[in-house]
Amino acid sequence: MARAKPNKELRDLILDEARREMLAQGYRSLSMRKIAAAIGCTATSIYLYFKDKDDLLHALIDEGLDRLHNQLSTSTGEVKDPRRRCERLCRAFLNFAIENREFYEIIFQLHPEHMKRYPQTLYRRARRNLDLFASALAEAAGRPGKISDVDHLQAHVVWAQLHGAVALHQTQRLDFRLNIFQFFDGVVRNALNAIPGPGEES
Repeated sequence: MARAKPNKELRDLILDEARREMLAQGYRSLSMRKIAAAIGCTATSIYLYFKDKDDLLHALIDEGLDRLHNQLSTSTGEVKDPRRRCERLCRAFLNFAIENREFYEIIFQLHPEHMKRYPQTLYRRARRNLDLFASALAEAAGRPGKISDVDHLQAHVVWAQLHGAVALHQTQRLDFRLNIFQFFDGVVRNALNAIPGPGEES
């Protein structure tokens, strides 16, 4: 008997349902059988696409990071000024977090206790997002095309500031009197103030 060919539509349905299950019930409660029942297929069908629960979770993370990359890349457009590009990247990151909360939580806030190590190939794809920041930072420092360890470090610092702001907002740890858009504006300005100019090192 010939093995059924993978179907992209079914794969997308599996990912959508897994994302809902994960956020509603947590990683431990994620079940191939539950997902199959919810979308009307057999659990065996899911294994045509994902070998186990961790493989499914890795696919969810990769899917979210790919969407983030598209949004970050699109945000800079034809902008030539590196500091302006840094600002656009910061705002695109924050907008992604607000507009795609499910994806953001899967990528950055889900911490399964026993998940297998994230595959190296997917990790390299994930770094594309951080490299966009590092590249803009290198240009702002007068070193276009020459990303240094300092640039990668500064990119992590900026990323941490943005993620911290998002986490405080999403967990409702901010003063309710704050205007969230003004708060995010302040976060972006603070991140940009820390960016060294040409010839400077942070």
